Amino acid sequence: MTTLVVLFNLKAGVDENVYQQWATQTDIPTAGALKSVDSFEVLKAQGLLMSEATPPYQYIELIKVNDMDQFGQDVATETMQKVASEFQQFADNPLFILTSTL
Repeated sequence: MTTLVVLFNLKAGVDENVYQQWATQTDIPTAGALKSVDSFEVLKAQGLLMSEATPPYQYIELIKVNDMDQFGQDVATETMQKVASEFQQFADNPLFILTSTL
């Protein structure tokens, strides 16, 4: 299984409450319902362990993908293209990292 880890900050001027409402009402339920996705969660960074420094990213998405070929088909749908376009309006240069379990 592949876990897609997405690290991002919000773009300057984006209202965090607007993003969080969109994430909980649109992004999580839509992407989480894809046939290729076993689970999808969005985490908000709270701090760095044993440090006063600000975390380098505000948000982390963890998307557990059971079939990457199917995932490619799922994200190509009109619905997911709309969600992805909306996400790009919120996220400033997100990093999409493909991972696997050891």
